Amino acid sequence: MPVEASRVETTVRAPADAVWAALTTASALKQLFFGADVETDWRVGSPIRFRGEWKGKRYEDKGTVQTVDPGKRLRFTHWSPLSGVPDAPEHYHVVSFELSPAGDGTRVVLTQTNQDDAELLTDASRSELAKNWSALLATLKRLVERP
Repeated sequence: MPVEASRVETTVRAPADAVWAALTTASALKQLFFGADVETDWRVGSPIRFRGEWKGKRYEDKGTVQTVDPGKRLRFTHWSPLSGVPDAPEHYHVVSFELSPAGDGTRVVLTQTNQDDAELLTDASRSELAKNWSALLATLKRLVERP
């Protein structure tokens, strides 16, 4: 049964279309995803690839685009060989971005839902996920809010 592994949120002082552009543009994605090259056409069912280096190790993560609702919702599956688990559907997690109006800006809620590894989620792993996803949202704010 899927379990929410992490949930972080922020409010960006910008309209949803500006936030959306940052979440779907290659140059911004590279900054958001810690230097990884992110490749996809953002069509539901299309592959998404993340290629880069993490802690000195090259990697290629992959997944599938699940939801594209411009200015509102973006969701994709994700699996990384760095996770140490086999490339099998039950080891993919789902990353979701939900955008909604918040005063003069946009509320962004990022969640990671794990498919089968509830027993692998420790307080330390949840803390690490929250730290990484919070860093992504902080970068998103900087990118979109800068003058």
